[in-house]
Amino acid sequence: MRAKLASQGFDAAVVDTAVAELASEGVVNDERYAHNYVAYHAARGQGPVRIAAELKAMGLQAQLIELALASAPDWRTLARQARTARFGPAPPADWPEKARQARFLQYRGFSADHIRAATGADPDVDSTA
Repeated sequence: MRAKLASQGFDAAVVDTAVAELASEGVVNDERYAHNYVAYHAARGQGPVRIAAELKAMGLQAQLIELALASAPDWRTLARQARTARFGPAPPADWPEKARQARFLQYRGFSADHIRAATGADPDVDSTA
């Protein structure tokens, strides 16, 4: 909120006073904001890596970000849902298709662990021994 008001040309001292007053009244709450942000963006199919980077860029504390991400639904399930919504229910048939779907999920902000779970890209499963 400080950055937004400062970019609008408000005096820094006035902004600090206003934000401190709003925080003391409970109107502005970083923890509540982080939880709402994670819930909203997770529902839109974004992963924890991307969400954490965006919250960090906004200046939220790392501890608040970690707490908010921990309270979110299962990230592996969300990665599977995002993959299914984009590519359909059939699992990827070959490695080039798995790589394409993995790049999509990586862009959405899912970790390698979540991507492997969503695409079935575990090398042990696909080995032809």
